[in-house]
Amino acid sequence: MKARSTSLRVRLPVFVFVTEVVIVALYAIFVTYDDHADAKFQTNQTNPLDNAMYRDYPFFTDIQVMIFLGFGCLLAFFRLYGFGGLVFNFLTATFAIQWAILVQGYFQFNYDGKIHLGVINLINAEFACAVVLISFGAVLGKTSPLQLLVMALLEVPVFAVTEWAVLKYLKINDAGGSILIHLFACYFGLGVTFVLYRPQLNEGHAKENTSYQSDILSVMGTLFLWVFWPSFNSALTLKGDDQHRAILHTFIGLSASTLTAFALSAMLNKKGKLTMADVQNVTLAGGVTVGATVDMMISPAAAYALGMMGCMACMLGYKYLSPFLAQRLRIQDQCGIHNLHGLTGLISCAAGICAILMASEEVYGPSLYEIFSHRAPVEGDPKLLELQMLVPNLQPGLGRTAHEQALFQVAAIFSTIGVSALGGVLTGFVLKLSCLAPPSDDFCFDDELFFDVPLDYDSPTSNSITTEDSAA
Repeated sequence: MKARSTSLRVRLPVFVFVTEVVIVALYAIFVTYDDHADAKFQTNQTNPLDNAMYRDYPFFTDIQVMIFLGFGCLLAFFRLYGFGGLVFNFLTATFAIQWAILVQGYFQFNYDGKIHLGVINLINAEFACAVVLISFGAVLGKTSPLQLLVMALLEVPVFAVTEWAVLKYLKINDAGGSILIHLFACYFGLGVTFVLYRPQLNEGHAKENTSYQSDILSVMGTLFLWVFWPSFNSALTLKGDDQHRAILHTFIGLSASTLTAFALSAMLNKKGKLTMADVQNVTLAGGVTVGATVDMMISPAAAYALGMMGCMACMLGYKYLSPFLAQRLRIQDQCGIHNLHGLTGLISCAAGICAILMASEEVYGPSLYEIFSHRAPVEGDPKLLELQMLVPNLQPGLGRTAHEQALFQVAAIFSTIGVSALGGVLTGFVLKLSCLAPPSDDFCFDDELFFDVPLDYDSPTSNSITTEDSAA
């Protein structure tokens, strides 16, 4: 009975083919090429090397590696759920990017009512996809592929609307996505897992464990994410010195969090040994913690300190906060996204507010009004003309003070958390529908329910250790 109730033979093909027909129809109506991809804009005077592809494609490929290899391998840490972690990540990511091109493009319609597609649109869609995959971590092993596709279907529009509203009306600085990627994804995922709460899982699950091979694969995912994270943080920053700083700060923050993670892992382990879960997750904290300030003049020392602070918060969250959330607040955060993206995201946002308050022309020079574009003088202000003599491409701003910009950052943090949590809760109620083939408690963290598995898929049983044992 359970096998029939979760069969994908009809449900998955119906969902996929219907959405594909809808997407191809919408692409046919609304999606065209941008100027750098459209042949009619190319002449014998066009220099192919000036094409935006050469500027943006390296970032696109780096983020592709993070999404499909980094996230995929990282989520394959359960002993009997390696297929699910890798393949459901592949499936969900592919769908989310296709869908995000349309949904995000809706808010960027040109004068002709078309979405003008270029590599930069794909990068934006990848960021929306990253949001979905982070949220996926909260419900890893407890959802069917149909539930994940529906989650992506609903989360991408909520994210796109939130992103549009925050950037259009609050006009914040968020180069590394601390607010609009990490905090949104975290609290959306927590909202979903809150509704999908399974009381029996709080007592542990026989299949909620790892193996030697699955932990190695997961660390490979960590390494992919670690190596390419500078591209993730710098892809949408201003070209030139801003992007240069973003790369430097990200590497320094990651390096600091990695060293700190190894030290804390040994210190907090009762046997003084390293824990693989710490290596897989906590080492990445620095990449998130520097996100809000990644393009600012915060100094390399501050980036290092942020990496250490993020690592400490993330580590303590895994050790103490995650069990509390599961036992007391009905939030079963399977991959600890609240630690790696929520706590570190909040630290990053606080650092960003401090950096905004301290930013001055003495430190930044005239480029202050490029990085903090909303602090630039308004149209008609004599100071704007003076600045444009030094920075020819400088656009009029809103004339905000540092304190005003900081207040808008605070407003963005709370509004993003509120909208994402509410969106996650509502999505969770949709995902509870039985037609989406949710697995029973017995079949959580098990590939056998949704895959044709090889005969030896459960062979590492005798060598496996539980998640609780590994954290002891």
